[in-house]
Parts: sequence; structure tokens; C-alpha cells
Amino acid sequence: MATANKTAVAILPARGGSKRIPHKNIKPFLGHPAIHWPIRAAHDSGVFARIIVSTNDDAIAATARAAGAEVPFRRDAGLADDHTGTTEVIRDAVLRLELPPETPVCCLYPTAVLIRPQDLAAGLDRLDTAAWVLSLGAYRTPIDRAYGMDAATGRVMARDIAMMPKRSQDLNPAYYDLGAFYWALAATWMDPAARVWLGAAAVVLPPERCIDIDTEDDWVLAERMAAALPAMAP
Repeated sequence: MATANKTAVAILPARGGSKRIPHKNIKPFLGHPAIHWPIRAAHDSGVFARIIVSTNDDAIAATARAAGAEVPFRRDAGLADDHTGTTEVIRDAVLRLELPPETPVCCLYPTAVLIRPQDLAAGLDRLDTAAWVLSLGAYRTPIDRAYGMDAATGRVMARDIAMMPKRSQDLNPAYYDLGAFYWALAATWMDPAARVWLGAAAVVLPPERCIDIDTEDDWVLAERMAAALPAMAP
């Protein structure tokens, strides 16, 4: 685990108004509001000088403070709609907090309920060698042998016929963005041309903790996954 940095800042983008799972950021999960768990992981990682929640919602703000985070400002309504990107929200927070360009900043999602302190510390360690660090999960089956489906006929076709005869062990592993956290320096967050997909280091989480909660089905699955893991400290 990384040693205490004490200059790093965690920013949790937690707007109100979630439609697929109403108020999902503070919905109870394992007996606590969902946002409690990433805040607790950030605190226990020992690498953050501040843990900030950017929100437009009074209930989320109160819950975040009770969990040990700061809510030093309210996010503007224009940055709390369905179309604003996360990078814009983090950039807004970096500006409001007047963070020096070299400050390590972690965008930590409020529903990253299965994240662990060591995941966040590992991300900070990897930031020494990359402009970005993101959380990844590994695809369970080779995507090189994926199929597409014709919407009109329902027929399937291999996306890459040349890959179909190959053995799975001969194919390269592939990964997906887990949507749990992103690390970058404040200067990188402020750069409109910076793109995480142009080259980043990664923290690959084990399959039993890979879940991106977007729907009610995701929530149920996350609860089942959590139940199978060693108990998390409250």
C-alpha cells in the first residue's frame, strides 16, 4: 500500500436526480448509504489529505458529511444534469478547491461499494508512471471471438471470423473500464485535450469485486457479490 501522501484529494461526483435507481448514491447497501463505502475506503487508504463530495443535493451532502467527507460547495445545476461528463465535474471541483497543478486527484464514484483501500493506494502508486490510472475488470471470455446480431433477423455473425478457430488460451486478454475510480494530477484534469483512453496505467480488480452499478439488476447483483465477500468494516 502507498505511504500516506497527504496531498492527494479524492473527489466523489454524487449528483441528485438519478433516474434508473432513484437517489442511488445514498440508497442503503450493507446497512449504510452506498456513498459510505467509498468514503470509508478513501479514509482507510491513508493517502488522502481531503475527501470531497461534489453534489447539488442536500440529502447527499448531509449523508456524505456523516460518513466523514467534506462538502465545501454545492455543484451548479448546469453541472448536475444527465448530459454533463464526469471530467467537467472534477474540473469544476479542482477549480473551486484551487488545487495546485501537481496535486494527485482521484475521481471516486459514490457507488463503488466494493472498492478497497488498497485499490486506491495502488492507483496512486501507479500515477508515478502514467498520466492517468483507472480501475479495470477483465472480460471473462475472449472478446476476439464475440458475435454480433442482426437486429432485423436475429441471426448472429462472428465479428472476426479469423479468430473463431483459435483456442481461448491463445488470445490476448481484454479489459473494460470498471467505472470505480480514475487518478490524474490536477493539471491533467484541467487539460481539455487529456483523454484517459489515450494511454493509462491500471488497477485490475478481481472478478468477485467487479461491478458497475447502473441499474436495479446491477444493484441486486452487487448485494449478492458483497454477501460472498469477507465482511467489510462499517
